[in-house]
Amino acid sequence: MEIGGYIEFEKYNRPMLHEEAEKLNCGRNALAYLLETKSIKKICMPKFMCNSCDGVLKKYKVSVRYYGIDLNFKPIDLSLAENEWLYVVNFYGQLTNDFILELKSIYHRIIADYAQAYFQKPVDGVDTLYTCRKFFGVADGAILYTNKKIKRAIPKDESFERMRFLLGRFERTASEFYSEYVENNHLFENESIKEMSKLTENLLRSIDYKMVKQKRTENFIYLHKKFKEINKLSLLEIPGAFMYPLYIENGAEVRKLLQQHKIYIPTLWPAVFHRCNQNELECDMAKNILPLPIDQRYGNEELSYMIETVLDYI
Repeated sequence: MEIGGYIEFEKYNRPMLHEEAEKLNCGRNALAYLLETKSIKKICMPKFMCNSCDGVLKKYKVSVRYYGIDLNFKPIDLSLAENEWLYVVNFYGQLTNDFILELKSIYHRIIADYAQAYFQKPVDGVDTLYTCRKFFGVADGAILYTNKKIKRAIPKDESFERMRFLLGRFERTASEFYSEYVENNHLFENESIKEMSKLTENLLRSIDYKMVKQKRTENFIYLHKKFKEINKLSLLEIPGAFMYPLYIENGAEVRKLLQQHKIYIPTLWPAVFHRCNQNELECDMAKNILPLPIDQRYGNEELSYMIETVLDYI
């Protein structure tokens, strides 16, 4: 016990979203937790996905098979082998819980990846994982809903050495700290399963989730009104949406041009270009979908500027 000395970071006491779930250090290890507790050795995953899980799957000696998706981000030509699990990614939150429930009733062994659907509740009886840093200013953290606890003790993570890129961007620019942000992403490739850090949980208890959800919802609707006529995707309006996926013919070119205006639009799944043929839908989607930011930092002024700039290049 320490008493006195300098005052540390403030402690927050707001209710935390997903309070009742397992709180872990990262999304990869939420999957690792399930691989260990469920003894999963075969899994079927979407082609339209990053390679962040590859290391975990290799570590646990899991055999991987890939399936395709359609323009609504739904699995196609899907079948499971004996003891094989289905990994379903809720891309941009566009898969409803009714659809996940339908998949559960057909395939039974399902893992739902809600990394892009933080405000969507899990389906009862479906193992579901969430990633905190895709929605909030934290360096790590994941949420896992599952009915089976890991049988061994796991250590608590520490985040203080990962916070520099977040603190730096708060006072300066994103470009100055981008390399540290990328480095932070790579750190999790070798991290073991740990409990969420005290610092990350504390920060998640500081958030006004109602405000964040409302702002993201309003921003999604604002962009959808401007872009729905030119968007190749038929989108559901998502409460607390992740990003606005604008699918256009020349998306890759527009992405590069937007950088000149300091509008940074990621290519979320570069691994798809190595996993798929150039003529497959997933490859074109990875290249030409622009995930436009709609998060709680922005209002109509920023969104209008982004909309005008995008339309100028289209």
